[in-house]
Amino acid sequence: MIQGTSSGAGKTTLVAALCRIFSDKGYRVAPFKSQNMSNFAYITPDFEISRAQAIQAIGARCDIVSDLNPILLKPLGNYYSMVYLNGKRYKKMHAKSYYEKFVNTDGIKIVSKSLKTLQKNYDFIILEGAGSPAEINLQKFDIANMRVAKKANASVLLISDIDKGGSFASIIGTMSLIEQKYQKLVKGFIFNKFRGDINVLKPGFQKLKNITKIPVLGTIPMISLNLPEEDSLNAKPKEIIWTKKNILKIDNELNNLAKIVESNIDIKFIENLLK
Repeated sequence: MIQGTSSGAGKTTLVAALCRIFSDKGYRVAPFKSQNMSNFAYITPDFEISRAQAIQAIGARCDIVSDLNPILLKPLGNYYSMVYLNGKRYKKMHAKSYYEKFVNTDGIKIVSKSLKTLQKNYDFIILEGAGSPAEINLQKFDIANMRVAKKANASVLLISDIDKGGSFASIIGTMSLIEQKYQKLVKGFIFNKFRGDINVLKPGFQKLKNITKIPVLGTIPMISLNLPEEDSLNAKPKEIIWTKKNILKIDNELNNLAKIVESNIDIKFIENLLK
């Protein structure tokens, strides 16, 4: 499972890359994000899920199905969202009701069912977390990070956006705020969006390992991607028409992304975690 020290750390992109890398290696692989908040969806006559999971599915070369993203939240403002379950419109919910009355009852059941379905049909499931696992005010309502990782018996890789600064502190802070029973799930760190000489970072990697006993698996350089973005504070996403031409463009971009990621992180280490 790929989790991040913050939103926008690179979770979605890394999952897409790993899906393509392991698909190229001959594995049957699928992405999974239990809960996503986005106003940009992949829509069919039968269901809709976040377009991020649809792009990841293109990377994995698997069918795009509702189980890839069983809960989709479309924000409406004033703490309300339109909730989609298994690709179908459910109802408008206030954040308070969603957290206190839904996530730990129907929500976790829906997530668990979709995850089990995917696990039966694929060799590897590459899970994506949401936001950060260190949101201590929301940990008891978690159905997207550590609780799901535990349920899936998944190892966790923690990614951080070093371009924003403070990555070492963010990683150590995140580890200190994760519940102790979940800390052992974290097997490696990845730095994303790095500019400059990697040798400048290496002393920090060793200090980080000395403190956490967890290795850094690689550093992904800052790259320009021509993939549709999700709606976030730093993105101005555009709608996409899912034509064969546009899907081919996404497919080619995923090939380029996979090559860059594979050459900069320890894929063999990750493959061993998945087996």
